Amino acid sequence: MALILFAAFIAVPIIEITVIIKVGGLLGVWPTVALIVLTAAVGTALVRAQGFQILARAQDSLDRGQFPAEELFDGLNLLAAGILLLTPGFVTDALGLVLLVPPVRRRIAVWIWQAMLRSGNVHMSTHWQGPGGQGPGGQGDVIEGEYTEVRPAPPDSIDDRRR
Repeated sequence: MALILFAAFIAVPIIEITVIIKVGGLLGVWPTVALIVLTAAVGTALVRAQGFQILARAQDSLDRGQFPAEELFDGLNLLAAGILLLTPGFVTDALGLVLLVPPVRRRIAVWIWQAMLRSGNVHMSTHWQGPGGQGPGGQGDVIEGEYTEVRPAPPDSIDDRRR
C-alpha cells in the first residue's frame, strides 16, 4: 500500500504538469489558469451543495433510528472530491467531479464492501441508541459507569511537599 501511495505522489504531479502544459499550449496561459480556477470554484460549490443534502439525509436516518452508513460513505467521497477539486490540475478535477456523481459513488461503495468481505478482515460490532436515548432495552437516559471521587489535598500538605 505504501508503494502505491508513493507511486501516486510521484505520478500524479507529473501527469498534471504534462496535461497543463498541453492545455496551455492549446488555449494559452491565462485561459488555462482561468479554467483551473473555474473548475475549483464550481467543484467547491457542488461539494457544498451535495454536502448539505447528505447531511439532511444523515439526520433523517438518525431520526428514524438507523445508522447513516451510506451517508457517511458519501461524506467521505465528498471530502475526497473536495480535495481533488481544490488540487490544481485537470486530471484531479476530473476525478473529483466523478466522485460527485451519486451512481458512481454507489458503485465504488459496493466495490469497496465486496473487497473488504473478500479480505476476511471485516469485524463489526454495533450498539445503537435511537432518538431519546432509547436503546434495545428501552431504558431511556441511563448511563452506566464507575467513578472515584478525588478530593483536593488540604493546603498545608501542598506546602509540605514543596519543601
